[in-house]
Amino acid sequence: MKFNFIAFKSIYLHEMDRFRRTLGQSLISPVISTSLYFIVFGSVIGGYVQNIDGISYGSYIVPGLLMLTLLTQSISNTSFGIFFPKFNGTIYEILAAPISTVEIVLAFVGAGATKTLIVGVIIFITSTFFVDVYVQKPLLMIMILILVAFTFALFGFLIGLMSSNFEQMSVVPTLVITPMVFLGGSLYSLDMLPPFWQTVTYFNPVVYLINGLRYSFYGVSDFNIWISISSMILFLLGCITLVSVLLKKGYNIKS
Repeated sequence: MKFNFIAFKSIYLHEMDRFRRTLGQSLISPVISTSLYFIVFGSVIGGYVQNIDGISYGSYIVPGLLMLTLLTQSISNTSFGIFFPKFNGTIYEILAAPISTVEIVLAFVGAGATKTLIVGVIIFITSTFFVDVYVQKPLLMIMILILVAFTFALFGFLIGLMSSNFEQMSVVPTLVITPMVFLGGSLYSLDMLPPFWQTVTYFNPVVYLINGLRYSFYGVSDFNIWISISSMILFLLGCITLVSVLLKKGYNIKS
């Protein structure tokens, strides 16, 4: 079947236009949150923890804060993007159009990932006003950012697809993703944890994402970089598999 680029483009641009209309809310909130992290954690905790692995504490937490933004924004952007058409009934306009499920998924996920990357760039620029940030491996950093943005945008699509109300949609980002990021070494090195908690963190998949991104910045990581990259790819494949299974089992957005 031929790919319907016009339909894909229409949904994609519609989602990006919604982002433009709420640009202030979409950008101001992450910038303020990031600034507060640097003011509170960078200044207060940084006064006690001078450096980690030879890196100043303020600079060390930049990849963790960036990853926190990527994960939460990717999920929320795409989950809200697909949930609102279901909520207000405009999903029927999409269902009536000559567009396949694959094109619908790609459009919503692509728009969600694009919005996330834009916010990520803003957060990165914001961090440079507070601490010295340098990137040793920029190509690796870009690859990780894009991979994480698209993977968790797809995950967000699943959440929006299966949610029947706003409360269900907010459970995963609030009660799962955020705690996993804070327990995944975003603000500290795993070597600073007691042995028991170090072992526990090995079962936290976000740990490997944060360490992969931190390696691209400063060349330091608690794990081999290939473990981090492999975990990202495995999670992406898992999301793709789950989408396929759910669509086949009745969670389809186009009959």
